[in-house]
Amino acid sequence: MKLKDILIKYRDDVIQEYVKRLQSEVSSRYSKRPYDELLITCSAAYDASYFVLVHNDFSKINCHIGWISNYRLHGGFSLSEVQHAYELNRILLLPIFVKELKGVALINAVHKLNECLFYTITKFSDYFQSLHEKQIMAYTQNLEGEVEKRTKELAESESKYRLLVEGINDGYFVNQRGVIVFANQAYCDLHGYALQEIIGKPYTELIAPKSLNFVQRLYEQRMEEKESDELYMYFRRHKDGRAIPTENKVKRILYEGEYAVAGICRDITERIEAERRIRESERLAHIGKLTTSLAHEIRNPLSSIKMNIQILLKNIEFDGNDKRRMEIMTNEITRLERILGEMLDFAKPLTLDLKPVSINRVIDSCLEIVDVRIKEKNIDIIRRYSKEIPFLLLDKDKIEQAIINVLLNSIEVLDNDGRIGVSTRQVMDGNNFVKVEISDNGPGIREEDLPFVFNPFFNSKKKGTGLGLFNVKKIIEAHGGTVSLTPRKPHGIHFLFSIPLTEAK
Repeated sequence: MKLKDILIKYRDDVIQEYVKRLQSEVSSRYSKRPYDELLITCSAAYDASYFVLVHNDFSKINCHIGWISNYRLHGGFSLSEVQHAYELNRILLLPIFVKELKGVALINAVHKLNECLFYTITKFSDYFQSLHEKQIMAYTQNLEGEVEKRTKELAESESKYRLLVEGINDGYFVNQRGVIVFANQAYCDLHGYALQEIIGKPYTELIAPKSLNFVQRLYEQRMEEKESDELYMYFRRHKDGRAIPTENKVKRILYEGEYAVAGICRDITERIEAERRIRESERLAHIGKLTTSLAHEIRNPLSSIKMNIQILLKNIEFDGNDKRRMEIMTNEITRLERILGEMLDFAKPLTLDLKPVSINRVIDSCLEIVDVRIKEKNIDIIRRYSKEIPFLLLDKDKIEQAIINVLLNSIEVLDNDGRIGVSTRQVMDGNNFVKVEISDNGPGIREEDLPFVFNPFFNSKKKGTGLGLFNVKKIIEAHGGTVSLTPRKPHGIHFLFSIPLTEAK
């Protein structure tokens, strides 16, 4: 089915779900909007995206951004709320694409969807920000004129000014002589302080160390009336010590008869994360396409070589070193086939064939498959199974693949007479699930590597692609589960995955 037909076929269902999720997941502001209004805005957003995805026509999405920016700004919505709303379009369409499309068509559709969302969010953010800035700066300029012309009316003007600034969603501050002399509640919240703690605090204490020199230089240039960036990104310092990505829009003003810097402070964590996810998805899609092509090109010649070696071993009498060399060649080809399998698993979408399965039997089957490797190193296997675990709806082949991958990792790093422990148990704590634990007494893993062990292509070993644990995580999460890997005292690793307890009927 073509992308155009898919978008037409699922249009009404997606829009209905779009409205439902806006009212229940995004924010209280959306939940309070009338259903008919959200139906109109969601339909317009979907149809504008349709023209981008099918006709590469951005004119309708541009019109929609201009309209919705003004509409949501006047409705008191924050930038992140509307960005989240746009993100829902991708969340709803991706499963449909995976269901209806395959191969290159799926990759192209996902790429186009990411491109459309990146364009939409970037365009909307810039336009929304410009409207917001105009609103604040217009008032600030008006305030300066009032201070110069009507000193006697300062109290009234300041009252109106504070009312407006307190009502905006972004932080607003005034930095005079290097000290915060005015701030709205949003600015206080962004830094984790109460208003009485912020007023009088040196602005340098609100800047993360890695951004301090940069921000200080800009401040000094601005106060000396030298050319300086008015819009810049830096890392603010939260009260709890965190360094958080932030954007400031600042201007030199007169405040109570003395020059100061007034600025709008905006948290951009969500925007940076959205951009990172878009870049990462595009990068992985490209790598996946290249990986699939290479794996298919390499796998067929390898299979042919392996088959011919096996025929030679049967038909020709090799002995001594010659036979050993042929066996090494066969083993290495098998290893290469495993690597190619990991690459293909990484590249292709994961589909599950769920059937009633005993997790304990699956583990026993996996141990039988790697039994030869276990006996070669005389590894001791310790089983601790819960007998009360019911049959679960699982994809047996995929779960076996994940468990075997973890077992092979342990076998590879263990010395002779090592030990592997495997256990299962049922956890009933409101969110019922089954835990499978695999541990060994091998050399373990460096603490600095722990955050990256499930990242694609991360590898601390001399051999392998770094895709094994990534594919394990992919399989377990496709079953609705979670995975973790932690050091085991005094040495070794402790691998744990949990799967929700969905019993087979």
